[in-house]
Amino acid sequence: MERKALLVEDNENNRYLLTLLLKHAGLTVVAAGNGQSALEIARSEHPDVILLDIQMPQMDGYEVAAHLKRDVELARIPIIGVSSFAMPGDREKAIRMGFAGYIEKPVDPEHFAETVLSILGRAAGAP
Repeated sequence: MERKALLVEDNENNRYLLTLLLKHAGLTVVAAGNGQSALEIARSEHPDVILLDIQMPQMDGYEVAAHLKRDVELARIPIIGVSSFAMPGDREKAIRMGFAGYIEKPVDPEHFAETVLSILGRAAGAP
């Protein structure tokens, strides 16, 4: 079964690395460089999971997540927060907002995709 990830990351180098890691794990990846593009792509592509950078200019990850959660067609998609500027309480805030998981950057290349797949499996109700 082909699974599609929407990767929302404003840093081009991070986007490239995370895309490679996700593709290596067998996911099809579509990417967005900002929140507005992420919303448009989510509406057209209906990904199985959204990896969402928290710290982005113009529209941060929390705002993007709020838009996604208000959209009846997109609210079911698990969101994984990914942030390098994690502040105390960010993980808890993300979980309170309905994120399925949270990964701090820099990511561990050996375990990043495994963590994503694990969160995706839990969100889908797999054991």
